[in-house]
Amino acid sequence: MGMVFFLWGAAPIIAMLSVECTDVGLAVISKAALTRGMNNLVSVVYFNALATLILLPYIIFRRKRAPLTFTLLCRFFLLGLIGTTGQMTYLLGVKYSSPILSSAMGNLIPIFTFALAVIYGMETLDLRRSSSRAKSLGAIAAVTGAFIVTLYKGPEILMASSADFRHQLLFSMQSRWVLGGLLLAATYLLASVRAIVLAHTVKEYPEKMTIVFFFTLSVTIQSAIFSFILEVNPDSWKLKTRIELIAIVSQAIFGSLFRISVHTWCLHRKGPVFVSMFRCLGMVIAVVMSVIFLGDTLHLGSIIGSTIIAVGFYTLLWGQSQEKKTSLEDEVGSAGTSSQQTPLLPKAADEEI
Repeated sequence: MGMVFFLWGAAPIIAMLSVECTDVGLAVISKAALTRGMNNLVSVVYFNALATLILLPYIIFRRKRAPLTFTLLCRFFLLGLIGTTGQMTYLLGVKYSSPILSSAMGNLIPIFTFALAVIYGMETLDLRRSSSRAKSLGAIAAVTGAFIVTLYKGPEILMASSADFRHQLLFSMQSRWVLGGLLLAATYLLASVRAIVLAHTVKEYPEKMTIVFFFTLSVTIQSAIFSFILEVNPDSWKLKTRIELIAIVSQAIFGSLFRISVHTWCLHRKGPVFVSMFRCLGMVIAVVMSVIFLGDTLHLGSIIGSTIIAVGFYTLLWGQSQEKKTSLEDEVGSAGTSSQQTPLLPKAADEEI
């Protein structure tokens, strides 16, 4: 029985680690497809449409039919608009830069999300409490460690590449990386906003897969409208290479369905800050995968940065658990005080007796 409770408690961590592992692979596949001619706007339409079709049988046959209000549909539309804009700017940012810069800029998500969560009252920040100090220091440490890993990993990949590739990459850095970095920063700010809105939506509506379906449906419709307006060339809608098809199928299954479903579930259980903190672990996962599968050398900077990320992540989780424990104790105490102050029989009933 204890093992069951342990696995249930560890399930969000395992699920989010799985998402980060797949995101590393998706970034590489998307970059390869974009450099071979895949249109970034059209690809968003294709993989979200495929994800919607995959979920359609569930919506028809298995949905519990919880009522869908007009306000809730508007919330789905807003989530879709944020998702559409974010996915388009992400693919354009990766196209103008590289997966390395994408991983580095992704470390801004915990900062954006933590700030927004405090503003909207989803996280408390009282620096007089040790739990709040632990959360703040943990977030700062994790982000710092992720940037340290990026600083060591980026030059390492660059120096290990061929001379022609290094020349092309350095030329791109001089002319296009600034634009790519700005687009990626906007992407990750939108991702933080979407996490906050989605967290509020999950609290109000119980059917998580229905939320995922309407999210992908909204993104499909909105991105199709944008793409038809911006892409006047019919050839942009053709898939010419196998890597483009692989990228679209991979994004539909892992980038849309799997990632959004896990995020929705974890947002309901742990909140937006918990979900966003796993972005910092993305660079650690990238380092581990490159060492295991590509035979890369593990440098001291990567080890130091990964250690700082782990310590910061654990510190933040400890701070959150302490705040939750304090909140539960306060609720129990207030309930006990209320029961002691409330008479067993109303005063009017006593007078009648």
